Amino acid sequence: MSTSGSQKSASQKSTTAMEQHYSVKSLAKMWGWSYNTVRPWFEGVPGCMVEAHPEKMHKRGYTSIRIPHSIALRVYAEHLG
Repeated sequence: MSTSGSQKSASQKSTTAMEQHYSVKSLAKMWGWSYNTVRPWFEGVPGCMVEAHPEKMHKRGYTSIRIPHSIALRVYAEHLG
């Protein structure tokens, strides 16, 4: 029995949703790299949760990235080899 692409995609999404998610800062610390080195690795990577916080009166805007465990492992391996 084969599964369609949309069913497989939904299954993959539910799997990554239940994984531990990391911040860029925590991954950089675990891997011994700087935050400024690791952050670009995950910008635009499908599956990472990106939350934009727009600028308000006297506070600058910023973007938070949360990375599922499986994606962190894959991207780390890509940058090592």
